[in-house]
Amino acid sequence: MTLPPSTGQLPLPRADAIVDPRVGDSGPALLALEDGTVFPGIAFGAPAAAGGDLVVNTSQTGYQEIATDPSYAGQVVVMTYPLIGNYGRLAGDDQSERPWLRGLVVAHATAAVLDDARQLATLLRTNNIPAIAGVDTRALARRLRTTGCQRAIITAPGMTDPAEAIRMAQGVAPWEDQDFVAQVSPSAVKELGEDPNAPLVAIVDFGLKANIVNSLRRRGVRVRILPHTSTAEQVLASDVAGVVMSPGPGDPARLHGPVALAKALIEDGRPLLGICLGHQIIGRAAGAETRRLRFGHHGANHPVQDLDTGYVQVTAQNHEVQVVADNLPESSGFRVSQVNLNDRSVEGLRHETKPIETVQYHPEGAPGPLDALAVFDRFVDACRKGA
Repeated sequence: MTLPPSTGQLPLPRADAIVDPRVGDSGPALLALEDGTVFPGIAFGAPAAAGGDLVVNTSQTGYQEIATDPSYAGQVVVMTYPLIGNYGRLAGDDQSERPWLRGLVVAHATAAVLDDARQLATLLRTNNIPAIAGVDTRALARRLRTTGCQRAIITAPGMTDPAEAIRMAQGVAPWEDQDFVAQVSPSAVKELGEDPNAPLVAIVDFGLKANIVNSLRRRGVRVRILPHTSTAEQVLASDVAGVVMSPGPGDPARLHGPVALAKALIEDGRPLLGICLGHQIIGRAAGAETRRLRFGHHGANHPVQDLDTGYVQVTAQNHEVQVVADNLPESSGFRVSQVNLNDRSVEGLRHETKPIETVQYHPEGAPGPLDALAVFDRFVDACRKGA
């Protein structure tokens, strides 16, 4: 068992120096990793314990969107930017109906507004999600870059036994063994848009973000959102001009039904766009393998190059898994279209003859802030041509 300061963690100062008094705290708690590392801190979220895979996000802003992004289901999120809560929450910017992350880890919990309803802590408390402040998040990020992915637990306020916390972390179910898509996908079909002359886009919801719908609606299309269990016949209704396979949480290797659906969509030949998990599912349908990254990509400043044009764009990313380029069959008709300039991992696929494109990043995440939106333009243009 290793305990701070071996991780770089200094003794905690007073609670009100870590958690803004306007936020309020619940007392001491621990963040424990499965390798035996323990960080003490101050609880400020819901007075509960929770665990999951520990992931690091380097974004300076967007913590509200991160908290409500279904792709973070089952994960404990570490924000490396030191001041989290330093602007108010707007409910209209939530990316789904509730937060999905298991817990939040920050260096300092701040408050920019007096209104409780506009504070990040209120969003977490209302949805029974714990949070801990006072952790040296950058030291923690460096540790994960050394060890790779780990399971972790945030203990309930007042639970400060390191040995017990480590046992709890080691008892967290592995990420690969859980079906998160079934938790976040809707059970009913939903339609948005009333113009009967507008092209209709079907979105298969594996963990859909609101900004994807907004990005499509702003381009003048109607949207039909379908559950992840939908059949090819349901998705490919006669009035559908194109299909989006959405982002979502979890390992695509366990999603046999969606991969079979993607094969049918590819065969059909209508415009098809895959984003993040949707990209991975289409990659597997094309015959490629997917492989877990050592510690994932989570942040808002990843450079991605389009191999067709040479254009480099700033992208927002949130994924644990990559499509493996080396085993993408030439006979599939797909080729790698975009790559990550940090590690050369696959960031996109295009079909040689069909209007099918996938991207690993989140074009709706406003990176740059407008760099990546052209993918929606290309998709909607293809839908209009085929409508």
